[in-house]
Amino acid sequence: MKRVTIRTANRETSTVVCAKHVFRERLAPMREKLLSGGGMIFTDSNVFEIYKKKIARYLGGVPVFAMPAGESNKTQETLFSLLEAMVGAGLRRNSVLIALGGGVVGDIGGLAAALYMRGISCIQVPTTLLAQVDSSVGGKTAIDFYGVKNLIGAFKQPDVVYADPAFFATLPAREIRCGLGEIVKHAALDGALFDTLCAGRDALFDLGFLAKIVPSNIAFKAKIVRRDARESGLRKCLNLGHTTGHALELFDGKLSHGEYVLLGIIYEAEIAARRCGGDRDYLDALIALCRSILVVDPAEIDAAKAASLAAFDKKNEQAGEVSLVVPVRKGEYALFKMAQKEYERELNAIREKL
Repeated sequence: MKRVTIRTANRETSTVVCAKHVFRERLAPMREKLLSGGGMIFTDSNVFEIYKKKIARYLGGVPVFAMPAGESNKTQETLFSLLEAMVGAGLRRNSVLIALGGGVVGDIGGLAAALYMRGISCIQVPTTLLAQVDSSVGGKTAIDFYGVKNLIGAFKQPDVVYADPAFFATLPAREIRCGLGEIVKHAALDGALFDTLCAGRDALFDLGFLAKIVPSNIAFKAKIVRRDARESGLRKCLNLGHTTGHALELFDGKLSHGEYVLLGIIYEAEIAARRCGGDRDYLDALIALCRSILVVDPAEIDAAKAASLAAFDKKNEQAGEVSLVVPVRKGEYALFKMAQKEYERELNAIREKL
């Protein structure tokens, strides 16, 4: 078992526990408290279908609310349906909401916990690789709104996150690639993680290898969140690859979030080489790592058409300008701003090169 604790500047504390047998050893002992003090399990239809027997065995009697699975349901309708279910179940200020699922469940569940009675306890049980290494850690919660990802949200640190590698056994290859997108992003910011991934490139889809690298990825993100929980400075580095990745995701929508992050890293690494004096050899190695995970050719994505959507990214500070976090050298990044038209021209030129 490995444990990581996050204490933020405003005195919020969150503990991440990396351990197996989360149902039997972590959740089952909470059953009586959840029944007497009020508690609810929030999940989605896919996760519930896989784990409903374990839920019944270890948490029988605890109310369950299962949303329809999928990013398309990360909406205000789902959020308010969950809040209505929490009212119906009689949850109180000392109650606990358990978010059991991937990033969508964690984001909506975390936001509902932040809003309900101005804040109740939330326990995150991430069931995907991406959720374990990224979205469940750090307290970002949100729903999509007006076609913009994560536009409505709040910062709410979960009380506890239980990261169990056993969940990976049920994930399809696409979900593994999705999680690897965020793992590569961390590696682009941390030289030791980059070396680990390059050395283990042939084992990136091996579940044992993934179980070994998840704790170090969580520890890396936790280190950032401790210093900047609300993304006022340092935490902005975790947006590396995401400006272009989100634009491609909104325009194309056929791949997983993490796959679009990998594509975003490729394009933004090329921008770093062309415009920011980046280390060409390192950036080529980073691009090769991204390509080894992807099953799509980056040149097949119409990045220029997607570029217009980058203008609506919430990280932008001025109209007509695109803000990027780009990798420049091993363990180093840069904040870089470009005019939107200039950004479109760069993406066109890079696409032709790829």
